[in-house]
Amino acid sequence: MTQLITTELVELDQNLGNSPEDVIRHLAGRVADTGRATEAEGLFADAFARESKTATGVPGGIAIPHCRSTAVTEPTLAMARLSQPVDFGAKDGPADIIFFIAAPEGADQDHLKLLSKLARSLIKKDFTASLRAATSQAEIVELVDGALADKPAAHTPAEATGAASAAAASAAAGAAGEGSGAAKAKGPKRLVAVTACPTGIAHTYMAADSLVAAAKEVGVDLQVETQGSSGAKALDPAVIAAADAVIFAVDVDVRGKERFAGMPVINAPVKRGIDEPDKMVAEALAAADNPRAHRVPHFGAEEQAELAAEEKSEHIGTKLKKALLTGVSYMIPFVAGGGLLIALGFLLGGYDITAVADKILAENSLFNLPTAYPELAWGPLGAYLGAVLFKIGALSLGFLVPALAGYIAYAIADRPGIAPGFVAGATAVFMGAGFLGGIVGGLIAGYVAHSIGKLNVARWLRGLMPVVVIPLVASLVASGLLFVFLGAYIARVTVGLNEFLSGLTGASAVALGIILGLMMCFDLGGPVNKVAYSFAVAGLSAASITNQAPWQIMAAVMAAGMVPPLAMALAATVLNKKLFSLAEQENGKAAWLLGASFITEGAIPFAAADPLRVIPASMLGGAVTGAISMAAGVGSKAPHGGIFVFFAIDPFLMFVVAIAAGTVVSALAVIALKRWAVKKPVGTVETVPVAA
Repeated sequence: MTQLITTELVELDQNLGNSPEDVIRHLAGRVADTGRATEAEGLFADAFARESKTATGVPGGIAIPHCRSTAVTEPTLAMARLSQPVDFGAKDGPADIIFFIAAPEGADQDHLKLLSKLARSLIKKDFTASLRAATSQAEIVELVDGALADKPAAHTPAEATGAASAAAASAAAGAAGEGSGAAKAKGPKRLVAVTACPTGIAHTYMAADSLVAAAKEVGVDLQVETQGSSGAKALDPAVIAAADAVIFAVDVDVRGKERFAGMPVINAPVKRGIDEPDKMVAEALAAADNPRAHRVPHFGAEEQAELAAEEKSEHIGTKLKKALLTGVSYMIPFVAGGGLLIALGFLLGGYDITAVADKILAENSLFNLPTAYPELAWGPLGAYLGAVLFKIGALSLGFLVPALAGYIAYAIADRPGIAPGFVAGATAVFMGAGFLGGIVGGLIAGYVAHSIGKLNVARWLRGLMPVVVIPLVASLVASGLLFVFLGAYIARVTVGLNEFLSGLTGASAVALGIILGLMMCFDLGGPVNKVAYSFAVAGLSAASITNQAPWQIMAAVMAAGMVPPLAMALAATVLNKKLFSLAEQENGKAAWLLGASFITEGAIPFAAADPLRVIPASMLGGAVTGAISMAAGVGSKAPHGGIFVFFAIDPFLMFVVAIAAGTVVSALAVIALKRWAVKKPVGTVETVPVAA
């Protein structure tokens, strides 16, 4: 196993800049200089992106920036002791001890365990005191190697560690006194916890050790499940059953959350488990004796929806957006697969296959081919296979509204929301309420299921809640409301909207193309993009030879959505490479295929780096493409696939022309903005000298 840290990766008493960005960039460069990373800039970008999500400063003047990166060739530690401390977001002030952890994407478990062990050592006062007392790079390496091998620290200043321990004990005891006096009076409590962070290297394990130490200070038994990169051992079900409350110190979803159903819960970001473990323990003890405390729902819904503080701070629009995006993301496979199969059915059996597919399938087989079939079919075999493909696609597309409603409800209420959501979606289809009815039904089903799941029921009833009680009541309420009150009114709106779109011609059709193009490029796969796409897909079921407006809308949406990645690829790999970083040039190569496949998200790396130039340029090109597509009457019978479903697009030549025009416009616009829309410096920026 290679050595994680060497003297070349240690810097002592240096000024590396005034911000975390400066420090991380310098340490990433040091890792690359020692041959442990292929490029400094890529490693810096990954590490700083992680830092931007959650600050890595921890109490005691320590910071642990870390990441996984494809640029890293072997697991590495770089350490700096700063002469000028830098604020990494810790509550107790800036950090002077920085450990930069760089792990490859496919790091082996042994290395990850060592990295995790180091992170845990950094919350030990004697270890950090020894780091500050060290006089050479070799001594730092020896201390780190000793920590990884569980050796005692070489330097242990008694005054510093004694004062720190006393302060920690005092803080923990004080916090426990505030929130858990009643709990302690009734006898010892038992707590369980789960810690997890996106990278799963440092914060996961530091939070676990901090919580255990804080609980020990107040005489509470706390057992932690660390869901990190170096492996996780699940808590014993008997331990969970005996616990009075659970702490989730996490930045990601808790795996197996249903195991904690019905337990009082304290939920916070993983960093709070490091910064304020005593307070979290005290809050958990108080929640254990509070019958109105928030509890883990019986169905393992997302923790963010269960916290009162988050419910108050999170706007209702944000909650709805999350639910709708979840519904659309789960709906798309039904739509994409079904739509492509229908398009293939048209290719083999002709457009009239819709009228005779059921009859052909009922009366014929592969060994008894039809004698009567549409004129445009590829003979008897083509007609039969076309009928098969069309029918499979139509059945798949028939799940559009139920899947949308079911997974909207799932986003709100987890698994028990799926059944009532699907039922509400099927009800919306039966009532003719379509896409809009599915959204309404899914939201109602989800919120009803969510509300029922929050009830604090007897332990014997908990097993029946997610499989019987919640689906029964939520289905009855959501579908009943659609049948009795809402369905008919939503159906009228749906019919009116379809009639309006079918009547669009000329300038009004072009205007619609511009609007759809702007929406598809506004957030590159985000909620606005998904609204436009879902709007187009929902109309496909109403399309026919006599009503081609839905096909035209679908073509405009797909063409406009292809523009951003293709434009960024053109600009970064052909027109002006110098304006783009090496990473963007590499992303540009992949963006050619992503754009051609109608994966708008291929432009996200460019937008993330320069949103104020990339997004307006993309929107300009998308509007041009949408307008040309609608003006030329281009139609797409397939909801996805880009140029690879050419057989389902007519006229295909104008589809390509529209995309090419928008791509060139966007590419030239982003180049122009990068050249001339540059913020002028206000004055001279003083550079910070960095020692080699």
